[in-house]
Amino acid sequence: MARIDRYMLSQLLVMFGFFSLVLVALFWINRAVVLFDRLIGDGQSAMVFLEFTALGLPKLIVTVLPIATFSASVYVTNRMTGESELTVLQAAGAGPWRLARPVFVFGLCVAAMMTVLSHFLVPMAEGQLKQREAEVSRNLTARLLTAGVFLHPTDDVTFYTREIDSDGVLRDVFLSDRRNREEGVIYTAAEAYLTRNGDATTLIMVNGMAQRHNTVSKRLATAKFRDFSFDISPLVGEDGAANQTPRSMITPELLWNWPAIAARSGSSEGDVAEELHGRFAQPLFCLVAAMIGFATLMQGSFSRFGVWREAVIAFALLIAIDGMRGTLVTQVREAAALWPLLYLPALIGALLSLAMLWQAAHPGWTRRVARKESRA
Repeated sequence: MARIDRYMLSQLLVMFGFFSLVLVALFWINRAVVLFDRLIGDGQSAMVFLEFTALGLPKLIVTVLPIATFSASVYVTNRMTGESELTVLQAAGAGPWRLARPVFVFGLCVAAMMTVLSHFLVPMAEGQLKQREAEVSRNLTARLLTAGVFLHPTDDVTFYTREIDSDGVLRDVFLSDRRNREEGVIYTAAEAYLTRNGDATTLIMVNGMAQRHNTVSKRLATAKFRDFSFDISPLVGEDGAANQTPRSMITPELLWNWPAIAARSGSSEGDVAEELHGRFAQPLFCLVAAMIGFATLMQGSFSRFGVWREAVIAFALLIAIDGMRGTLVTQVREAAALWPLLYLPALIGALLSLAMLWQAAHPGWTRRVARKESRA
């Protein structure tokens, strides 16, 4: 590799690392706030929060890689244009095709990273995350045994206990069950105990009262009890392991027998096809993002203010191609046989990049054609 290629490639990789770090940090903070509120609010420890955050990072990195690739390509090309570096190189005989070589190598490097992430690291992290979510949902201590806090195991259930003794007795219990829209029930008890009965989990309340409010007849009925058992198994989740979905399976497991995978995971063959071929299309999209950023900016002439107009055009092109990809995903999920459509955005982006590079290498062809037509 020539020295100029190494120079451009190093600049691209440095800016790619910078943009990736910034974007991952921004997306991570946004996700961490929601995750922190959900986990810590349910009584989980900080270690569980950190574990869930780490397992979500591979998917987050996959999301920002195309954006960081495009941003690095546009930034480096714009800076080298503004500092006349590309002008000097072109004056020395380096054409757009020659200058695009390090950008293409840069795109291949990012595509290789995306390949490892999308085919192996993200599915493995997704599978582990689903397993941990199933374990957390079954954790009674975190879901119910938190004194002095109103907890919401589900949207329509509220639980509160004033104190928890060292022997596990719950003091001054409040339980509101609003799952039945026609009748809400509020249970209050002086004491309560959690017991296991096979796969079921039961809350036994002692010396309490049940208040039933019928929303249809607008009547309130109360009943005192000495002991009352309440099955809370639906609130804390099932003990079975979470079903393995196509997203949590590495690529070699998705290559064959789509009907069996769909039946086992409860999804459709289209979901399996979209997941598999989407993993192959994502690295290609990273390569296209780098080339579109470079090729579009090569259309601009030298300016002290840079080529920001071309940068806006490049951004619009990338958004259009990505929007097309989102539309095609829906079609593939409905019909698995349409999986080749997932590669169409990358193909269109590649053709656009080649056309713009050809235009940059032959800037006067439109004038020559117009001159020939005027003579004719």
